Amino acid sequence: MGMRVLAALKCAYRNYGSSKTPAAPPRKPAPGKEPREAGSKKDRPKGARAARTSTRTRHLQWTEEQTRIISAVSGGRSVFVTGSAGTGKTALLKHIIKLLKDSLGRSRVFVTASTGVAACALRGQTLHSFAGIRNPSHRASALDIYMDKKACKRWKKVRALFIDEISMVDGELFDDLECIAREVRESGETWGGIQLIVTGDFLQLPPIPRNGNCMSRKQFAFEADCWQSSFDLQIELTKVFRQSDERLVKVLQGIRKGQISPDDWEFLEESCASDEPDPSVVQLYPRNEDVNEVNNSRIEELAAEGYFFTAADSGSDPWKRQVKRGMAPDEIFLCKGARVMLIKNKNTSRGLVNGAVGTVVEFVKPQDRDVSELCSEGVLPVVKFDSGRTVVIEPETWYVVDGDSVVAQRKQIPLILAWALSIHKCQGMSLDSLHTDLTRSFGYGMVYVALSRVRSLSGLHLSGFDPTIIKAHPKALEFYERLAHQHDKRSKDDGSSEEEHGCGDLVDHSS
Repeated sequence: MGMRVLAALKCAYRNYGSSKTPAAPPRKPAPGKEPREAGSKKDRPKGARAARTSTRTRHLQWTEEQTRIISAVSGGRSVFVTGSAGTGKTALLKHIIKLLKDSLGRSRVFVTASTGVAACALRGQTLHSFAGIRNPSHRASALDIYMDKKACKRWKKVRALFIDEISMVDGELFDDLECIAREVRESGETWGGIQLIVTGDFLQLPPIPRNGNCMSRKQFAFEADCWQSSFDLQIELTKVFRQSDERLVKVLQGIRKGQISPDDWEFLEESCASDEPDPSVVQLYPRNEDVNEVNNSRIEELAAEGYFFTAADSGSDPWKRQVKRGMAPDEIFLCKGARVMLIKNKNTSRGLVNGAVGTVVEFVKPQDRDVSELCSEGVLPVVKFDSGRTVVIEPETWYVVDGDSVVAQRKQIPLILAWALSIHKCQGMSLDSLHTDLTRSFGYGMVYVALSRVRSLSGLHLSGFDPTIIKAHPKALEFYERLAHQHDKRSKDDGSSEEEHGCGDLVDHSS
């Protein structure tokens, strides 16, 4: 153990003495296993029947890019998948998660995300909790992991590691985790031989500086010394599904890169809804303080009798704390007339999806179930959605899953107040209508994240038009320029077809 601790200390501080990662042998594809029989007990998460993965196959029409990514991952290759908002990253990610859990075994596939919201949406855990990092503001070290037996066991057991919302992870943390993986797994391979599937868009929301240090040398994950050696393939998805208007897609792609021509700006200004937005339209704000102020004042104006719905949590810390960082609120007060948003897919074919907005019209007491654990009066809200459907909103459960075990869960009504919403919370959502004031303080990528939520210009209400606040982080722009250049250069050098590469818009580092 003494030698391990000494090696861990060396590994933990290697970045302070050297800017380069020690050379690692070429990555070998992770050996696969024969798929288990669908629905076998061994494949099911422990601790909750509701957490079982459905054995029904969703027949999705994958694009050529997505199909090639699925093929690469199936072959044991480590992949970084990026792309603009609405390119189907989440749907693809969920499919690949199921694919690898079926082939490698649920207990050896770990799903993580940089934020609690994204982690709960994927039935995973935060990256910090997986890694065993108790203080996110401090540098991570292998020595800390050795002191946490459960975290150490996870690092040794994992064969495939998913990291979603990578844009919120800085380069120092990425390097630290790669170093920890090699040390704990006692392997010279990059990431200790773990198959890595990483997703996110660096042109959306950037990392929050640790300890307020905005001048970090490795602000983004792609600045990590080990970034290039971590992936066999890097690919940018290009097909946008959220918007069907090609001109709107073009304008949004320009905004994503911090660019907008006078013609596009004029088109945006003229095409957006010119009338004063209805008070019921969701307002997007950069700061949580503004969101809370608007929602609280609106529900107070209703001055109606209502009910409190309190989340029912189970599990142990630190997992239990993670469900508190998800979308489902600790407590929510609802009354007739309250504008609410669905925060979980309930019935996609009927339009009851994450982001659907409606109004509470009444409350009912279900005859076939007891919901008093959430509401002391034992009632459920009835919501008339803007699509026209009126639905009784049943409770839903969010899980934190550690490998194949459910370690914490939260049961709550899948609703939040929706007069206002923060730009951070709306990431990943699709909205029919929204309003935002562009004179407010927007950071890098915020304008793009806000505007790319809406499905069409008819539902977009803007005020305070100011093109100067449209900005993309220079480092992120340089990264995507390099990504495109590397792909173009490889294509010219070897003269191979896209089929031989395995992907379009692809960078292959395996050779």
